[in-house]
Amino acid sequence: MTTPPLAAGGMTSQFPGQQAQAARDVNTASLCRIGQETVQDIVLRTMEIFQLLRNMQLPNGVTYHPTTHQDRLGKLQEHLRMLSVLFRKLRLVYDKCIENCAGLEPVPPEQLIPYVEDDSSKLDERSANQTRSASEERREVLEVNKKLRQKNQQLKQIMDQLRNLIWEINSMLAVRS
Repeated sequence: MTTPPLAAGGMTSQFPGQQAQAARDVNTASLCRIGQETVQDIVLRTMEIFQLLRNMQLPNGVTYHPTTHQDRLGKLQEHLRMLSVLFRKLRLVYDKCIENCAGLEPVPPEQLIPYVEDDSSKLDERSANQTRSASEERREVLEVNKKLRQKNQQLKQIMDQLRNLIWEINSMLAVRS
């Protein structure tokens, strides 16, 4: 038993919006891949052209074989023709990609890349916390130093008073004896 062939529009009528959007996304992605491959082909062809030009001898009085020259010239023209075709193909791919992406709002690249942890904000927070804690520590150290100076001043006054008291006691004892 064979199944009848599906109509061309049979499946697309159920979810036209979703399939059109999916086709648009796939087409844009595949177009970008095609564009990337085209650029690689352009680079390869360009390298081959430079290789051919490097191997060609300049007509500076040296005898050369006309068949070899014609062969190399033919290869060079073929490469240039293919390069022209590849550039036209790349332009078409580029225009189609721009057309597909025309309705999309530009999204910053930072939002497209999933971050496990944003190190820069963590470092900023960490440095801000370190700055804040360092500032608090410095303020505490300054307060402790101020209190220490005050206590030192009080101890100095007490020591001066005790010294004076001892002098007085020694003076009284010296007068008595």
